[in-house]
Amino acid sequence: MLGYIEGRRVVELAAELDVTRGSVNRWLQWYEALGVDGLLTGTAPGPAPRLSESQRAGLTAIVESGPLAAGYQSGVWTGPMIGDVIEQRFGVRYHNHHVPRLLHQLGFSVQRPRKRLARADAEAQAYWLRVRLPAIKKKRGPAAAS
Repeated sequence: MLGYIEGRRVVELAAELDVTRGSVNRWLQWYEALGVDGLLTGTAPGPAPRLSESQRAGLTAIVESGPLAAGYQSGVWTGPMIGDVIEQRFGVRYHNHHVPRLLHQLGFSVQRPRKRLARADAEAQAYWLRVRLPAIKKKRGPAAAS
């Protein structure tokens, strides 16, 4: 901006800064409208949250209470279930892909149950992991001499 104020042309400044003339002109407009604050880089504010802070606190309490307390038959929350709760209690509909993002903002993380066979022998599995697996893993050969 100082170069422009000192009388240099926009074309010269754009070439010196390796930007387009449009960028220099836009910076000048921001400078004229807001002063130095118009040149500061910031993040775009984005849309306002669709749930208020009190609604978010209510959702946190519902999730912490569990799905059984919310009237579901399952003991494990799913994204669509939480989306339904949000819509029923707060009248706000979220896409299923956004629900995990919202939960992450509230401090929750995705938890997935570990899958196990119902009649599996735990001792046989432990033996296999401890003895058999290391025996069949590929072993590193001796390093080749250079």
